[in-house]
Amino acid sequence: MSDNITNSELLRFTTAGSVDDGKSTLIGRLLYDSKSIYQDQYDAVVTASEKRGEDVNLALLTDGLKSEREQGITIDVAYRYFSTPKRKFIIADTPGHTQYTRNMVTGASTANVALVLIDARNGIVEQTRRHAIISSLLQIPHLVVCINKMDLVDYSEERFNEIQEEFEKFAAKLDVNDVHFIPISALKGDNVVNRSQNTNWYDGPTLMYYLENVHIASDHNFIDVRFPVQFVIRPYNDEYHDYRGYAGRMAGGTIKVGDDVMLLPSGFNSKVQKIMGPDGEQNEAFPPQSVTILLEDDYDLSRGDMIVRTNNQPEISQDIEIMVCWFDNNKPIQPRGKYMIMHTTKTARCVVKEVRYKLDINTLHRDEDENTINMNDIGRVVLRTTSPLFSDAYRKNRITGSVILIDEGTNNTVGAGMIL
Repeated sequence: MSDNITNSELLRFTTAGSVDDGKSTLIGRLLYDSKSIYQDQYDAVVTASEKRGEDVNLALLTDGLKSEREQGITIDVAYRYFSTPKRKFIIADTPGHTQYTRNMVTGASTANVALVLIDARNGIVEQTRRHAIISSLLQIPHLVVCINKMDLVDYSEERFNEIQEEFEKFAAKLDVNDVHFIPISALKGDNVVNRSQNTNWYDGPTLMYYLENVHIASDHNFIDVRFPVQFVIRPYNDEYHDYRGYAGRMAGGTIKVGDDVMLLPSGFNSKVQKIMGPDGEQNEAFPPQSVTILLEDDYDLSRGDMIVRTNNQPEISQDIEIMVCWFDNNKPIQPRGKYMIMHTTKTARCVVKEVRYKLDINTLHRDEDENTINMNDIGRVVLRTTSPLFSDAYRKNRITGSVILIDEGTNNTVGAGMIL
């Protein structure tokens, strides 16, 4: 593998759309046209398609579960990996059904780009709005609206403009900065990897060109230094008897050797003595690098503590307010309920102080009288934690602004939250 692929940028994107909008076909087409599948995989798809008495069905490349193939729907989040000479990609293929909102939240939480598919015949449906709202809540920086099945509306420019106008009107209410529209046919391959002769009126990029070139370097927060300690490294041999390194992943900001830093929760100050990366010493670190930091002073830090800039600290509090997406199908979120909470590398316990309201995910309407949040619902709740969290608002930093809730009895993840 050439160096430029090993060092190329990684783009994560998620696909969302209503049932039968062609998400699986689109991903199959991306993989096939960018030559990212092996011949035996393709042969297996040809055989499976023939058995079903249909033309080569590229959707079968992604529907990995047997039950998905039998029903022709996507149930679970499937992660696919492929690369081109320009970039590496991880695709989270998420289900379209309403009852799988939690799967979509899981798949979209780390994405740089969300692809929202719209069937050109049906236009914008309830699921389209739902997915766009979730993408906006999760602060996915870039939204690409793929208007699919253009071959079934005779590649009509008028129909494309109509849908684009309607979506833009709706998106004006959302917190989305970068929206892009592409007319495609996943089945025929128009404007997916190769430019289409059928849409001479469209002068924008193909989907693949967009994914390879969209600017994602500034999607991270490079201003506020946040380094949650994951592990303390103390080698047990004489040569390194006074070595104490703090390993973790940069969650925000840029940190350099010689920088003054503050250690949380103690509030002590120190200086960065060394930064060790996968290839040895380096002069600076920034997200999403994993590094080990050595300090000049010998303070005691442990997992869940945080290294920050002296004059730029996160919110330190035991009371946090979050938008939560509820995952548990056995019971709704319990007011006064006790859960385990995980935030960056820290684990604590928490109690639900108040359920403020439930969000109607289709209209963005707040239902203040409704404080029962069931599976797949999204609502606003106030939590009190047993020890302080060092957090930022989710819109400022997606890593230090997110939490997950765990049921202590079953150890199941029951909710994912965005700190307000």
